[in-house]
Amino acid sequence: VQLQASGGGLVQAGESLRLSCAASGLTLRYYGMAWFRQANGKEREFVAAINWDGSSIYYSDSVKGRFTISRDNAENTIYLQMNSLKPEDTAVYYCAAYRRNYYFPSSIQIADFGSWGQGTEVTVSS
Repeated sequence: VQLQASGGGLVQAGESLRLSCAASGLTLRYYGMAWFRQANGKEREFVAAINWDGSSIYYSDSVKGRFTISRDNAENTIYLQMNSLKPEDTAVYYCAAYRRNYYFPSSIQIADFGSWGQGTEVTVSS
């Protein structure tokens, strides 16, 4: 299983980025997926999650209203559209797939995720 995250970069505050996470060796349409991020010196934190068919989505309070998670199961890819970026959004962003198919709890636990992408770096300057 390989998750390939891409789309990160350096932007100014207020600008947008779109992250992608393409999967190989895993049929994403059976799995809930999520984005996490980790800033320097901080723990990895949850950003957004989407269930296997896109009918259920969760966001962290810090990104709600600015970020949108979506998926294209035909392309075996998930996305994170990030608008109105802030310097505090600066982090390495990771996509992850749940260990179990058709599993999407309301409580997001890192231990429930079995596959992780390599991370893509997002830097937002003020």
